Amino acid sequence: KLATELSRLRRYSLLIVDEVGYVPFDQDAANLFFQLVSSRYEHASLILTSNLPFGRWGDVFGDPTIASAMIDRVVHHADVLSLKGTSYRLRGHKTLTTTTN
Repeated sequence: KLATELSRLRRYSLLIVDEVGYVPFDQDAANLFFQLVSSRYEHASLILTSNLPFGRWGDVFGDPTIASAMIDRVVHHADVLSLKGTSYRLRGHKTLTTTTN
């Protein structure tokens, strides 16, 4: 079943996964996510977004070894963008609060 689902997802040239690490992964979920990343490695594009640096992915996935192997595959052919600054959503909230007071 997993192989079938991964094969189905591989049909898409780009897969976007938003907010990696927002909720910690249990061991089964971490293994499934690793399988997803591995199945796309050198076959199809993958965009991941996260508010966490790679150094904290071991905590998110509960296993530094899985996290390291996943990061290795993710960054091998990647352009990594690291954005710093005030949250765009919070900035909009401050503007709204300022203009209504």
